[in-house]
Amino acid sequence: MEGQQMPIMGMGTASISAEEVTKAAIIEGMKVGFRHFDTAYSYGTEKVLGEAIREGIEMGIVKSREELFITSKLSPAFAHPSLILDAIHATLK
Repeated sequence: MEGQQMPIMGMGTASISAEEVTKAAIIEGMKVGFRHFDTAYSYGTEKVLGEAIREGIEMGIVKSREELFITSKLSPAFAHPSLILDAIHATLK
């Protein structure tokens, strides 16, 4: 991954639809070349994004997680120094 540039454009995952539709959309995104996916705790799509990535790897759409860039944001509800690390760890699961 060293030296790899992050794609300028990414696929957002905010409130696409039901989980299965969201997962299918993310997998289709990988099929057409998206390698940057954006999520957030408030979207409620972090888990389904992880599942879609796992399936994309199993299907051979991408070779490994290292090909992908995932961005997320912290909820304002976690905007306190004592909560930030826990929020980041929850996002990374």
